[in-house]
Amino acid sequence: MSGKQTTGENTTRGEHHGCIVCGNLYTVLSVYDANGKFIDCKMMSAGGKIVPDSNRPLVACENHTEAEIDAALSRVYGKQKEDDE
Repeated sequence: MSGKQTTGENTTRGEHHGCIVCGNLYTVLSVYDANGKFIDCKMMSAGGKIVPDSNRPLVACENHTEAEIDAALSRVYGKQKEDDE
């Protein structure tokens, strides 16, 4: 899946993203607003899951534990702040 589609002011794009833990590739349908800010995404490939992040589309393999995903997030992006802070 490639290319992009504009609906109103939002743009949807088919993108390939690697698992945050191991790098396996997955196809994701991502939605961006008119300014290019990430809004949401949906997993289009089997075996993957979305890792919640308000700034970017992130994915992981379904078989990775939450501890593995959290460790990978810390390694790549540093310590994550809680939403309440």
